[in-house]
Amino acid sequence: MNPEFWQSRWQQGRIGFHKPEVNPLLIKYFNEMNLPAGSCVLVPLCGKSIDMVWLAAQGYDVVGVELVESAVQEFFAEQSISPTVHQHADNSAIKYYQGQLANQTITLWVADIFALTAEDIGDIDAVYDRAALIALPEDMRPQYSEQIRKMSDLATQLLITLNYDQSQKDGPPFSVNKTQIQQYYGNYYQITELENEASTLNANAALSVTEHVWLLNSANDIFNTQ
Repeated sequence: MNPEFWQSRWQQGRIGFHKPEVNPLLIKYFNEMNLPAGSCVLVPLCGKSIDMVWLAAQGYDVVGVELVESAVQEFFAEQSISPTVHQHADNSAIKYYQGQLANQTITLWVADIFALTAEDIGDIDAVYDRAALIALPEDMRPQYSEQIRKMSDLATQLLITLNYDQSQKDGPPFSVNKTQIQQYYGNYYQITELENEASTLNANAALSVTEHVWLLNSANDIFNTQ
């Protein structure tokens, strides 16, 4: 997986991963994270997802990270927001767009997620990962999960994944099974599976797919609530 792959997908309009409606699993399970109003939610590999609109409407600030600048531009244009654009002080390849929606701040970074730090993006209270982990091949996922831990300071995560026979289809989206979830996150979080349900992939409706929703709470969060 390289930047050119995703740039090409957006340029060609091959963005079947973008959904025109808010993810129903986000609506159903977001409150499981018990976030107070005004908290900040990180949305990695965010594209132009309207899930971010829903989060803002619920009273949360949003920080997104997206590799493809046109996706960020389309998000703000489609939401009729005129963002301000800021250049990273130390890296000319990185910038962020920032605007207001429903009285909340939405900040979308145009960057390789591995090039950002916690200092860049500021305090994060929760992570919503609908399609980031499953967008990455297996060899990149350990590094990705570590990066999210560092960027969010082990914030609670709502994670949505797909599981299917990877030999029957090339990703993305890639299949991620329960053992891999434990491998990537088990040393740092208590992992709770909230739901799994039958699903489909647009490219292969006959393929048996299950969609899984995971709640990841850090050990510190669990200790502090006892």
